Amino acid sequence: MKVSQINIFPIKSLGGINLTDGKVETSGFQYDRNWMLVDENGKFLTQRTKPEMALFQTEIRENILYIYHQSNPQNGIEIPINQNSGKKIKSQIWDDPVEALHVSSTVDTWFSRQLKMSCQLLKMDLDNKRYIESEYKVNNEYVSFADSMPFLIIGQASLEDLNERLDSPVPMSRFRPNIVFTGTNPFEEDSWDKIQIGKVVFQVTKPCARCVMTTIDQYTATKGKEPLKTLAKYRNVNGKILFGQNLIALNEGEIAVGDEVKVL
Repeated sequence: MKVSQINIFPIKSLGGINLTDGKVETSGFQYDRNWMLVDENGKFLTQRTKPEMALFQTEIRENILYIYHQSNPQNGIEIPINQNSGKKIKSQIWDDPVEALHVSSTVDTWFSRQLKMSCQLLKMDLDNKRYIESEYKVNNEYVSFADSMPFLIIGQASLEDLNERLDSPVPMSRFRPNIVFTGTNPFEEDSWDKIQIGKVVFQVTKPCARCVMTTIDQYTATKGKEPLKTLAKYRNVNGKILFGQNLIALNEGEIAVGDEVKVL
């Protein structure tokens, strides 16, 4: 088994970046979901309610994160990637209250115009860690602005199994995994407890329950019924549609595309 993709999504629910190697940190890959958009009430925004967020792309340029709408790459905005100060804003991700750093009013104005609503961009504040649920902790791990866990892994064979059941196949981007691997049977990741990639050991915490975001085309922002409708027929466990496994890292380090995935 080998790693075939490493993906990060610097701003929650916006387009991701495909990497050849990634720095594994406790909260997730470096820069992964370190920023998020919130509405005027501090509620986090995602494609679930704003599918057009899929059309915004991100790039890392030296010490800058560049964001643009895919229809107009030249009309983007830059933000400092290592910002560690700013007004602290109270927000919430699902049931988790979080306090994050306000990026800037200029960035707020740009996003508000693009999304045609009042919103703010916030950055993760490591002085206010968001710890994962106690039942999954090993070393008191914390997470960025991801939904619940720092890492998500999916086997390419699992997607191929799904696509054989669909009239129109879907790309892996529908599921927004951090790590994709090849060289196994479908859903072999369901049976894992611990794995090692490079020198990093990961603990498998729980299956990933999928939502309506998987039905949003990441290139057009259009919504449909698939692949959730088909997944529900054979991946439904206690009312949750499962696809992929969530992980925490038991140590930090770097992993790369091509690295072997060892089951411990």
